[in-house]
Amino acid sequence: MMQELVQKLSAKTGMSPEQAQEAVNVMVSHLKERLPAPLASGLDRYLAGGSVQDELKAATAGLGGVFGKTNE
Repeated sequence: MMQELVQKLSAKTGMSPEQAQEAVNVMVSHLKERLPAPLASGLDRYLAGGSVQDELKAATAGLGGVFGKTNE
């Protein structure tokens, strides 16, 4: 997924692949700083090739802990 983002950004903006990679890295880092921890770690797994459904399940399970709920 990460490489796909880099390729699209490069193609649509005319950036070199290296510039596009750096821009994607900056955006991902910014998102990870702003998102709750379960979502931030899910973003890493998703960008590494994880499925959206699996990441949503993991994120919602983790968010339950943020709000004092558990999945028992």
